Amino acid sequence: MKRKPYPTDLSNAEWQILEPMIPPPKRGGRPRKVDILEVVNAMLYLLRTGCSWEMLPHDFPPPDTVYYYFKQWRDHEVFEKINSRLREQLRVASGREKEPTAAILDSQSVKTTETRGERGYDAGKKIKGRKRHILVDTMGLLLTVVVHVASIQDRDGAKKVLQKAKQSFTCLKLIWADGGYAGKLIAWVKESCQWLLEIIKRNDNVKGFHVLPPRWVVERTFAWLGRYRRLSKDFEEKTETSESMVYLAMIHIMTQRLTKIQAAEP
Repeated sequence: MKRKPYPTDLSNAEWQILEPMIPPPKRGGRPRKVDILEVVNAMLYLLRTGCSWEMLPHDFPPPDTVYYYFKQWRDHEVFEKINSRLREQLRVASGREKEPTAAILDSQSVKTTETRGERGYDAGKKIKGRKRHILVDTMGLLLTVVVHVASIQDRDGAKKVLQKAKQSFTCLKLIWADGGYAGKLIAWVKESCQWLLEIIKRNDNVKGFHVLPPRWVVERTFAWLGRYRRLSKDFEEKTETSESMVYLAMIHIMTQRLTKIQAAEP
């Protein structure tokens, strides 16, 4: 008997996009008996609702099974690879080049819980926890994410995410960031990555709220991620798990968008 669907379940059209990117069963091992679609649906349910692994509904595969696949895909960077493929497809479908030439950098400090793991204190925002440092393209799509303790300054954390991006994005030329990244980091980016780091500062002569293009793009991405309750805090023991949760959220967002684009095609 088929279970009643949850709002987080992938539609048939979304699964058609995502299924070819899911790692196949290992050769020579026991045949895969679990429904891998239900494994992915369970991960998305946990991510969107914010529940713990052991509190997944009983009509999903057992929590240990779901976590086994999550851990395997995390350790083999499957979430990161799927994110890259979907981003390329979505950029092309939107009439853009596969690889971006410009990106926006920012960080978000979030509280941690009693779960074991490294954490620090962000004195500026008065938050004890971790920082999510993300780099997004001009569409707001995730290029890469690095999670580290909140006590690391933005300029030092930026080096971690930009060094990671340097390995994958050969077409990048320009990075936009806010005033927190000004100073010696500009020269470091030029020397280490051969990119231009442009600081977008607020105009003190303008009163009230005003949009600072293109910084608003990365703020919108954080807003998208905020719809997933598992990301409301950092519940994870390992920072690698935290990063995988961010990639999984973007995978869900991009899969939904690609499905809408395909449905609108004549």
